[in-house]
Amino acid sequence: MRHVVTLVVDRAASSLTPAVIRRVRDAVSGGEAVILSPGEAADIILDTTPDMDAVRTVLNPAAIDAVTTPAEGRRKRLLIADMDSTIVTGETLDELADFAGIKDRIAAITARAMNGELDFKAALRERVAMLRGLPVDALERTWQRIRLMPGARELVATMRTQGASTVLVSGGFSFFTSRVASLCGFDQYRANTLLDDGMVLTGRVAEPILDRNAKLVALTGLAATWAVPLSATLAVGDGANDLDMLRAAGLGVAFRAKPSVAAAAYARVDHADLRALLFVQGYRVDEFAAA
Repeated sequence: MRHVVTLVVDRAASSLTPAVIRRVRDAVSGGEAVILSPGEAADIILDTTPDMDAVRTVLNPAAIDAVTTPAEGRRKRLLIADMDSTIVTGETLDELADFAGIKDRIAAITARAMNGELDFKAALRERVAMLRGLPVDALERTWQRIRLMPGARELVATMRTQGASTVLVSGGFSFFTSRVASLCGFDQYRANTLLDDGMVLTGRVAEPILDRNAKLVALTGLAATWAVPLSATLAVGDGANDLDMLRAAGLGVAFRAKPSVAAAAYARVDHADLRALLFVQGYRVDEFAAA
């Protein structure tokens, strides 16, 4: 079976040089490189499964991502994306906690939960309880801080232009997820609901909580509803609650992920932005839809 090794760099920080491409091509006995974006991304096609340890050895210590995929069926028909630290640059709950003066305490719990050290549901309930009494206007003030991850709009717009469905599935809160989905152009979103009494947060989250299994169910259920084989799905996320959906997807990408998730995922992007998810599907930069 033919495979492709896709090399991608963070376009804001470095450049993918012909010399680096040549060294990787020689390490895997690949064919001529296909340039997807000059100085940013390239495909190397080969007739066998590549030795990715050899690729990483060649690339070390350069900040260059390498992802291998089968040459057939690269372009996916369904995208399921996490939100916090994936489609947006930070953790919305941590930012919300800043208005209660407890960001560091909550961020420490978030980090452990996302690395798989704590039960997700219990950790979410614990953090939300710490926000009891916070005025609801803190939600809007938090929203003003939220920034999209570079490449997020291009990823969604390009896949939708090519006929794919796109869904934002978050263990965060619908107040933010609905707005991020609208901003990026996702077809649908799913998230948890943070409860309030109209004036302050109650310290509770609506049940049932959207957790690790719910993300997997979203992937498999939506694929079945829209008659998309799992092999034609792409999932992306950074936390332990994303890992089951990453493993089940045709292509699951751990994006700037927590250590335990990066170690367990089939594919990982540690340096480049979300444009990398288009490159690993074989899109050239001139095929990207305007964001």
